[in-house]
Amino acid sequence: MSAQRYPEDFDAIVAGAPANFHSHLHASDLAVSVPILLDKASRVSRTQLAMLHQAVIASCDEIDGVKDGILSDPRQCHFDPSDLLCRAGSNDNCLTPSQLKAIQSIYAPSRMRTGEVIFPGKAVGSELGWLTFGGTTPPAVALGTFYLTYQDPDWDWRTFDADRDTDLADRKTGFINAIQPDLTAFKARGGKLLLYHGWNDTSIAPENTVNYYSSVLAKMGADQGDWLRLFMVPGMGHCRGGEGPSQANFFGAMERWRESGTPPDRITAYRVSGNRVNMTRPLCPYPQDAKYKGIGSTNDAENFLCSE
Repeated sequence: MSAQRYPEDFDAIVAGAPANFHSHLHASDLAVSVPILLDKASRVSRTQLAMLHQAVIASCDEIDGVKDGILSDPRQCHFDPSDLLCRAGSNDNCLTPSQLKAIQSIYAPSRMRTGEVIFPGKAVGSELGWLTFGGTTPPAVALGTFYLTYQDPDWDWRTFDADRDTDLADRKTGFINAIQPDLTAFKARGGKLLLYHGWNDTSIAPENTVNYYSSVLAKMGADQGDWLRLFMVPGMGHCRGGEGPSQANFFGAMERWRESGTPPDRITAYRVSGNRVNMTRPLCPYPQDAKYKGIGSTNDAENFLCSE
């Protein structure tokens, strides 16, 4: 928001997992969670989520050339959860038709009845973080947006309608959104913007940040790498944690960029267990991915190159 509205405020900005499309993010949270909460038969247990996740990894782990339990780019994985449909009855090793429908709705972008996308769906590989869809109420932060929208702390989330309420949230709370793609003023004064997002984020669908980055390029031209870069983080959850290396010095990379004028071509991420680093990987400027050289430990960032 600062880069868009107040371009004089900062010389450089690091924005991780930005909730920049506030009204649509929270409308999507309700569009997905309300039908699941209203139909107890559609809720998926922790054990089933683990089973689903393992099926995803078994299907897609080696697409990137490395067997490590991490998807470098989940969009390359075309896993079909209907393969897990129960043949009869139900148990923790399969999914009922109601559960399958719920899972498909979490993966899919939420939409208006016209087909217009409200917000992207969760990425394949992020299943272990879906427990919020099995609670008793929608996410509190999403409810807050609609209490504000209706100016009513007793608003009943069970009445949510995606078309009506997304439009109303846009009109009543859209001032919170930060989706303006024209960052000309920020660029002109020498500003640097580093975006990052974990592919396993279940709070904010990672494709939203990809979409915003792409919208800036569409508005300002394809060659903006001297002041704008996006780093997608395989296996990372919401800003931190997850199965992949998720500790990275984004601020240090930005400091060097701003002071030297040289944009980061790769940033090393670390996975720590206890007090030990057990994996490092390079994070690459989007749309590049880390590609294994084919020799050396796959736990060592030095054995990977950034390329498309």
